[in-house]
Amino acid sequence: MNLIHHIVAHPLLTWRRSTRTQKKMRKLTQKMTKAWLLTLVVGLFAGFGVSNAQEVTEETPPAIEEVDETKAGYEELVAGQGDTAYAFDFFTTSMLWTVIAAAMVFIMHLGFATLEAGLTQKKNTVNILFKNVWIISIGLLTYALTGFNTHYPGDFNGYFSIGSLIGDLNADGGDTFGYGGVGLAMTGYGDFIFQAMFAATAATIVSGAVAERIKIGFFMIYSTILVAFGYTIAGSWHWGGGFLSAMETPFKDFAGSTVVHGFGGAAALAAVIVLGPRAGKYTANGVKPILGHSMPLAAIGVFLLFFGWFGFNGGSVLSAAPGPLGLVFTTTALAAAAGGVASIVTSMIVLKKPDLSMALNGLLAGLVSITAGADVVGPWGAVIMGAIGGVIVVFSILFFDNIKIDDPVGAISVHGVCGIWGTVALVFFTTEEAGTFSLMSQLIGVAAVYIFAFVFSLILCIVGKVMFGIRVTDEEEAEGLDVAEHGAPAYTD
Repeated sequence: MNLIHHIVAHPLLTWRRSTRTQKKMRKLTQKMTKAWLLTLVVGLFAGFGVSNAQEVTEETPPAIEEVDETKAGYEELVAGQGDTAYAFDFFTTSMLWTVIAAAMVFIMHLGFATLEAGLTQKKNTVNILFKNVWIISIGLLTYALTGFNTHYPGDFNGYFSIGSLIGDLNADGGDTFGYGGVGLAMTGYGDFIFQAMFAATAATIVSGAVAERIKIGFFMIYSTILVAFGYTIAGSWHWGGGFLSAMETPFKDFAGSTVVHGFGGAAALAAVIVLGPRAGKYTANGVKPILGHSMPLAAIGVFLLFFGWFGFNGGSVLSAAPGPLGLVFTTTALAAAAGGVASIVTSMIVLKKPDLSMALNGLLAGLVSITAGADVVGPWGAVIMGAIGGVIVVFSILFFDNIKIDDPVGAISVHGVCGIWGTVALVFFTTEEAGTFSLMSQLIGVAAVYIFAFVFSLILCIVGKVMFGIRVTDEEEAEGLDVAEHGAPAYTD
């Protein structure tokens, strides 16, 4: 028995105790993994070379504009189908998809909440969750009070118009034909609820960037004003018939790389500059990482955001037109995947480790990068845009840390920096069928929205700082905002 034990067990124990062998195997595995990932990335870039030929040879489905948009045409369609087929007409199907997409965008707020909570310290979890509850709640109410009619003011000077309360958006009985020039796509209420879910996103982006040191009272005031007026005024320039849409070659931002994500990123940058970094983050010896308390929560948040983004981009088709809808879903998914892979490879090369937080932010970077052009970029164009976004976000996060801009979740890099990339890059990656867009128009749109968002947020923060302060005390920050601001911790152990 002892002989058998010596023959079988001893080599196993020797293997386990040989740290030198383990280190050699680990290094070999890492080298093989890096080589495989680099080969994959090269293959993806090579595939882009043949993509345009594939895209232009496929027959493009009829555009939404080709549908008979008159009420008479609609009634003729329904009469031809019979009463039992009413639920399957284009108008009803499109309206159904719009409210489903709105619900998917709502889920993104849960994604933001769990992502932000996971990437911050557990002593601030209640504070993070509270802010996200406030943002969606006040965002919906203010969008109904003034935001919707500020966002879509109708006839105005193209720059500024404060709207009034929403009225009866089903005044015609709910069959709203030609609403917003979309045709048989949605009712007024359908458009309202979809756009309302977008509105609060800008403040949510700021919430993550200023986490762990901002006074909750000030943030509640700040986020209310930002959503009700800042976001909606900037959005009216593009989606509300303002000056960006009136240029000779209109500014192109399909679902909001600049108008939503860029606005939030620029506003967050201003707030972080005024607020300052968390205590102990930047020392004489360099940057001291302040680790998040739950990477599982962070990962859940990103996957919820990924899921919701199909509604964010897919709902922006503003109908259930099958051709555009399928393309948008595909480009959205491919860009996200490419962003994830590219950020993983980049972090392995730059940081010498496959960093999970960088991988998660890489997925989001890919999504932000494609949002402006998801309807006009082909599949391989989406891969390239997403992959470059994934590389950009890694270096951007490191850059902001180097200049002592403390962003606990990387929101400024993901939404602000990658928003610029996606908005400008679509000019170079659009398919032949989609036509051409002006680089100058894209740059003007980016500059206008980013400067406005930054200045608007900067003024709010400076006024708040002068009047009553925007940052908690050193003692409260050390204790944690859950107890200091809310009187109860998230975890009782």
